[in-house]
Amino acid sequence: MRIADSLEQILTPTAIALGNFDGIHRGHQKVLQPVLQLSHHAGSYNYPTVVSFSPHPREFFTGKKLTLLTPVAEKAQLLEQLGIKQLVLIPFNQQLASLSPQQFVAEIIVKQLKAIAISVGEDFCFGYRRQGTAKDLVAIASEYGIEVQINSLQQCDYQQHHHHGVRISSSLIRQALQIGDIAHANYMLGRAYSLTGTVVQGQQIGRTIGFPTANLDLPPNKFLPRYGVYAVNVSYKQSQIRGVMNIGCRPTVDGMNPTIEVHLLDWSEDLYGQTLTVSLEKFLRPEQKFPSLDALKKQITADCQAART
Repeated sequence: MRIADSLEQILTPTAIALGNFDGIHRGHQKVLQPVLQLSHHAGSYNYPTVVSFSPHPREFFTGKKLTLLTPVAEKAQLLEQLGIKQLVLIPFNQQLASLSPQQFVAEIIVKQLKAIAISVGEDFCFGYRRQGTAKDLVAIASEYGIEVQINSLQQCDYQQHHHHGVRISSSLIRQALQIGDIAHANYMLGRAYSLTGTVVQGQQIGRTIGFPTANLDLPPNKFLPRYGVYAVNVSYKQSQIRGVMNIGCRPTVDGMNPTIEVHLLDWSEDLYGQTLTVSLEKFLRPEQKFPSLDALKKQITADCQAART
């Protein structure tokens, strides 16, 4: 996967999917399909490319840092798995924000990206104050002989939670994760929501009560789900290991800052410095303060049993 963070680094010509694509959920995957299909038919003639913006336009205009479902490295990995060859991160600044829809197509799409085809969602907006719509993009791009495919918004028909015909979106996935509705979030994503980080040394309190944990150091802009305890699957090298993860401030031991700690079931190897990917399977319980370490140990034992089953 090639990541280009300046327009001078782009491999052209390109078939491009335009958007922020945070999460690479089922709806995003639908927008990617036309680009991948065109690349398959055209062979090496073009580079199937996702074009996003850095920073996120909302972050630029509000001045507030956003947490993301898929930070850049994770996004690139997921896109590569789907067959995308290039991720272009266009620097979002005042100059770019000031371009009219017509200027954006002429300067960015045609001159810089040398696009031969474009795929967008039907809610795509672009140009100064988001004045350009997907239909405007079709009209403007046609003047340059560029075909644009508009993809309808993916709908969610998740029976268990009675969400019939609800649009799949990154914001809805965040909402589901914030309340611990992992099944619904994973359904919209088309895969388990995961956290990838490096194992660092913690306070080793878990080890003293018989439940050693791997403390994960995550990208600072990674979106965290609801604080609490989860049943998880852990990917380490070629192994898949069941586990229990706690996200939170560990009130029983007077923790101050949030940590991500994973106890791997039936595992005893040293993991310091290793990279783990933790996939969330089920929210088991919210974070709580226990009267003693013995009470905490008893609850963790129950959590581990719940994770096994």
